[in-house]
Amino acid sequence: MDADGTIPVTILSGSLGAGKTTLLNHLLSTAGDRTLAVLVNDMGEVNVDAELVAEGSELELDDGVAELSNGCICCELQDDLETAVVRLASDRSFDHLVVESSGISEPAPVARLFTTESRVAARYTVDTLVTVVDTPAFLDAFAGEEVPERRGDEADRPLSDLLVEQVEVSNVVLLNKADLCSESELAEAEELVRALQPDAETIRTEFSAVDPDRLLGRGLFEPDPLNDLPGWKRALDAAEEGDEGEHDHGHDQRPGDEHGHEEEEHGHDHDHHHPDEVYGVSSFVYRRRRPFHPDRFASVLRDLPPEIVRAKGTAWLADNEMRVAIAQAGPSVRASAQGPWIASLPEIERDMYRSNRPDLVWDDEHGDRRTELVFIGTDYDESALRAALSEALVTDDEWDGTFDGPFPDEQGAETVVREP
Repeated sequence: MDADGTIPVTILSGSLGAGKTTLLNHLLSTAGDRTLAVLVNDMGEVNVDAELVAEGSELELDDGVAELSNGCICCELQDDLETAVVRLASDRSFDHLVVESSGISEPAPVARLFTTESRVAARYTVDTLVTVVDTPAFLDAFAGEEVPERRGDEADRPLSDLLVEQVEVSNVVLLNKADLCSESELAEAEELVRALQPDAETIRTEFSAVDPDRLLGRGLFEPDPLNDLPGWKRALDAAEEGDEGEHDHGHDQRPGDEHGHEEEEHGHDHDHHHPDEVYGVSSFVYRRRRPFHPDRFASVLRDLPPEIVRAKGTAWLADNEMRVAIAQAGPSVRASAQGPWIASLPEIERDMYRSNRPDLVWDDEHGDRRTELVFIGTDYDESALRAALSEALVTDDEWDGTFDGPFPDEQGAETVVREP
């Protein structure tokens, strides 16, 4: 129990078959003087994982092992999760809670349950977010070889998407099945983790065997979002801070361009952030106040070099009034329409939004319309990628044209631009 009387919580995530249940059994059998409670969530109607944990630890299912079945605790079972963990704290005396989310769960929503003001937060404190990675599958996913089977509603979702989201919020990443990888492959996996989450600690494991002291009682989780940013968001924020007050407000138009249609030549065009230059991981931010030609931009995304591990941000597309979010993870590229640009709204609505958001970056000519993309990778040709992106921008002659393309134009819609 922590000094404030709350119970520390370790949240486990990882893809199906990565070794989470094996890790749970290992922790239960090697916990020493600690008394652990375990909450297991499986996607099937019968919670097989809970039975495996109970068998491996010689516990009955109702003796410190709670189960949530037929759902995902990061979404529809949130209420059940809250009830279960509060009941555990009331009915049992234990030192540490370990929550195993299903293989298609994202850890961040689960962690938020324990950090927001609620019955749960009054009794628990998140200690560490741990992601268990099937290292060979992890490497294959970023090479486009999506071998592991996916289940449930996420069956059509690329494995690389989910792996990225699980790693990006982790404090500790277990590179499991290390015995199946060469030293160079393990080094590559560690580099991928650094690109996605620079602060994550990586531990190589076989059969999920790890010293419990490296996962329990670490106090690594930091609820302050500024200290828990994934690599892409950190790169974006670092670039924003580095050029604060400079060329982000639409005032540095190229000389001779009276309409302000040319892209910004300075400032954010040259934003760099290097999470870990020692290991060859670097990133850059591409910002423009000129829209992309949809087809040319799609071609750039489809041809992204394999060295780009992660790309994320918002794109301004010609003839499309939606803010289109771009999310690339390895071989997968998806686009989703987040909502209309504020500048495209009727004047009354536009003024209302602007008055409620005094920090909104606004250009007199284009409003809030702009492209802001982060690219993270290892040993890629930044100049070539920048040139390709700039070539994909509309020309002056194309500015007011009508275009079709593979991007969504209705709020909430999503399209696959590139699939493994």
